[in-house]
Amino acid sequence: MTDLPPIERYAPHPTTLAGLEIRRLLPVRQRRLVGPWCFLDRYGPLTFGAGKPMDVAPHPHVGLQTVTWLLDGEVVHHDSLGCEGLIHPGELSLMTAGSGIAHAEETPNDNSGKLNGVQLWVALPDAHRQVAAHYERHTDLPLLELPGGRVEVIAGEVLGHRSPAMAYSPIFGGALTVEASMELPLDAGFEHALVVVGGDLSAEGQELERDTLYYMAPGRSELGLRSREGARAILIGGVPFGETILMWWNFVARTPEEIAAVREDWESHRRFGDVTAYNGPRIPAPELLHLRDPRKRE
Repeated sequence: MTDLPPIERYAPHPTTLAGLEIRRLLPVRQRRLVGPWCFLDRYGPLTFGAGKPMDVAPHPHVGLQTVTWLLDGEVVHHDSLGCEGLIHPGELSLMTAGSGIAHAEETPNDNSGKLNGVQLWVALPDAHRQVAAHYERHTDLPLLELPGGRVEVIAGEVLGHRSPAMAYSPIFGGALTVEASMELPLDAGFEHALVVVGGDLSAEGQELERDTLYYMAPGRSELGLRSREGARAILIGGVPFGETILMWWNFVARTPEEIAAVREDWESHRRFGDVTAYNGPRIPAPELLHLRDPRKRE
């Protein structure tokens, strides 16, 4: 372990989404991907007595999968395929956008008055990024019990515990509960990132801050974690992606021309169906400014 690169720390970027305060952890300037994971937003914890703290009107996606994971509260998903998913803590909402889909997420009317979770995106590899859109909701995910804690397997597998979620590239996603000292097994061929979402946690003797991205390069086969009073964390990882992607708004593509074409489809009501279950207008695309072509190096 002493020959491995140090754990890298990346501070969150505060922003808002439809009035909801969030901390954006991925992408950051120095780190665009962790395996195929290309986006991570952290929101909550918050409590409320009225209204809908999450109210994201219909918007489009292409070339990616969206992952919604709640720690507290409820969110309802609606999409242009007519799918509905009422999501609770410990349940996985996974939408594969592929060639194109629109969806909305909002706090349901019948709720607990709490909201706390993460939103993640997975970039689809070139061979699969035009796959037909589909939606999955999984309420019974594998649970790996370890001395000192446990792992809910959101994506991929660990020690024979495999998530039922569809994956298109080597990947891992897990929700960790650390109660004392825990040796977490890792795939040494993967790069990983860890985010503490509650409690106190240290990794390899390093105290970790909440809502901060801690990146680990490939080579680790395990990670020593310790908590004094209990902690919760999200671990993501995968084989380094190996493809250059271009992200703009809610799209993952490869070229500026693709982005422009998809944006025009959304604005012209092509490609993407309507989210009829949502009561309200959809989100217009922002103005498309100059995009740097990732195929060209300055």
